[in-house]
Amino acid sequence: MIALLAATLTLSACGQPEFTYVRDKSGTTYFKVPASFKQLDAYPIELYLSGDHPHSQAALLRAQRVWSTAFDQSAQPSVAHLLGSADAFVYATVHRLTAEQRDAISLNRLRDFILPVTEQTRALYAQQAMLTGQAPLFNRFEPISDDVLSLDGGARGVHVRFNYQIGAYVQTFDHTAILDEKGATVSVMLIGCRSTCYRERAAEFDTIASSFKLLRLPG
Repeated sequence: MIALLAATLTLSACGQPEFTYVRDKSGTTYFKVPASFKQLDAYPIELYLSGDHPHSQAALLRAQRVWSTAFDQSAQPSVAHLLGSADAFVYATVHRLTAEQRDAISLNRLRDFILPVTEQTRALYAQQAMLTGQAPLFNRFEPISDDVLSLDGGARGVHVRFNYQIGAYVQTFDHTAILDEKGATVSVMLIGCRSTCYRERAAEFDTIASSFKLLRLPG
């Protein structure tokens, strides 16, 4: 499912790659991660986020519209680290929107594209947890920053940073979501790390987040 074009463009003094450069399969979304991150198959993340059965028609249709990849810096990399890890985790996805999704897209929808961020969506998440009788995974939301992005060519997006307590630890998430100028695709990057880890390595994570861009292709 996952198609990725990764090229090593920068070499350190010892001859090892400093970054892995990544584009989605359409070649329109670009970012870089340190070469120390291990790339993972993000398909299990897609199934978790969507709730689709892997053999359902919904999963098949989603696979046609969604590209994604993940990178983990843990010594024992796992897609489970998306929602809680002492080490840095990066998840990126590009969604080709349906007509219905295009009609419903908004800046708040971009904020909530992966995790519940806005007050309304957090309240809905808590209500659903109560109805199922299960303790919510995400607790004690703490907003850190929220910026609206106005990009070249009419693209727009959001860059939000927030904390959630997950189990015994506070996890910091850095979320960037960009709607292209045609309103046809949403590109999202989510960086996660324990709050102590994030504070210590904020400059490194800023470099990753700031590298996340849309590319204009010829024609």
